[in-house]
Amino acid sequence: MAELRYHNRAIPLPRSKVSRIALGSGLVTGGLLGFLPILGFWMLPLGLVVLSFDLPAARRGRRRMTVLVGRPVKKRWPASWRRHVTEANPHIRTHSAREDHGAS
Repeated sequence: MAELRYHNRAIPLPRSKVSRIALGSGLVTGGLLGFLPILGFWMLPLGLVVLSFDLPAARRGRRRMTVLVGRPVKKRWPASWRRHVTEANPHIRTHSAREDHGAS
């Protein structure tokens, strides 16, 4: 199941590819109309992130932006970056395998 992850939170997305594309397109359209009441410009980047799950062009743009923003952050705050990457990737283990299985 597709989900957006931000820090320790996961926001589920629709399972259907068509639904995700419709949701992302709606958010982008709402973001373009952000000058109107209720809608906001915050919808535009969120819509592009949702679209990046299914559209290769949006995925490439998201990855390029992540690298573009991440390099200076990593250079300036290496300890914070290391902690962020460890929290964002649960497959990276920070403790020994013996602690995982427990003592029998």
